[in-house]
Amino acid sequence: MRVDSFPLILPASGAPPEAFAGTLLDWYDAHARNLPWRSPPGAPPPDPYRVWLSEVMLQQTTVAAVKAYFAAFTTRWPTVADLAAAPDADVMQAWAGLGYYARARNLLACARAVAANGGQFPATEVGLRALPGIGAYTAAAIASIAFGEHAVVVDGNVERVMARLFAVVTSLPAARHELRVHAAALTPQARAGDYAQAVMDLGATVCAPHNPRCGACPVRTWCAGHASGDPARYPVRPPKAVRPVRHGTAFRLEAQGHVLLVRRPAKGLLGGMLGLPTTDWGAADADWRDAAPLAADWTIRPTAIHHIFTHFELRLSVAAAMLVERPSVEGEWRPVDRLDDAGLPTVFAKAVAAR
Repeated sequence: MRVDSFPLILPASGAPPEAFAGTLLDWYDAHARNLPWRSPPGAPPPDPYRVWLSEVMLQQTTVAAVKAYFAAFTTRWPTVADLAAAPDADVMQAWAGLGYYARARNLLACARAVAANGGQFPATEVGLRALPGIGAYTAAAIASIAFGEHAVVVDGNVERVMARLFAVVTSLPAARHELRVHAAALTPQARAGDYAQAVMDLGATVCAPHNPRCGACPVRTWCAGHASGDPARYPVRPPKAVRPVRHGTAFRLEAQGHVLLVRRPAKGLLGGMLGLPTTDWGAADADWRDAAPLAADWTIRPTAIHHIFTHFELRLSVAAAMLVERPSVEGEWRPVDRLDDAGLPTVFAKAVAAR
């Protein structure tokens, strides 16, 4: 699909891109969200470390959830060199609850690559893409926000705004190339970082997924979706695929006021995190006793755990046993009253608490 097969003006108004960008930036100057990793509109760019850290944390996570984690990380590891020197287990524990734990492993790998290069992030989109865990969106966001480079930043909010502005009828994900072309056509040379954040703020606060507040939108006169009378139909999405269900059993073994935890393999789901011993997670769970960490009087607790991962739903039973003495077994024993400090992923925090 050729770039020039799409219009480079906004169809509802016929106005050039420069007018759209100017109007949106004026709105951003007055309504920008106050976020701890940002600089105010028009101010010098923020520290690239803070931009990078926030962008990694924000992937598939809400701003509200990230704020406390960002504050904790930047207090504990105020520079990329500090983070690079941190033990893996400490970072994984601090990340617990944010989900998508491969991001935490990539975070450490990237911090160490930057630290090895003198502690300076590359200032270009191309250079940033060469770092571990930095994809197209994150590289563009860092390049524009932290370094002022003219880069096209396209996240879910930007896709939604573009789909509505141009009333794009192609469904996602097939529409992504077209949406990126529109986003590129509208991105100004000046204040590229502020503009990127302006579009994201517009999508997050006004051009919402289900109930867009068109009356508060500064660019509604440019919007073909608004002109259609049904902006919420964009972006067009295919029917949701049915999420497969997996089953498993987690083992809560307690002795002398301690619970047995094991560290999961470095690669794979929840890699490198502490958790309860478990069976494999598969289609059936008939032989769970064979996977128990040791022979004991195991009983299945009445409360089962339902947890949604990106690609499947997990239904996890919890088998519990109590011993008088702590046996020598693979793993580590953590005091029951300090399990909150263990950095357990959400699914294991649920399992530990199941009654």
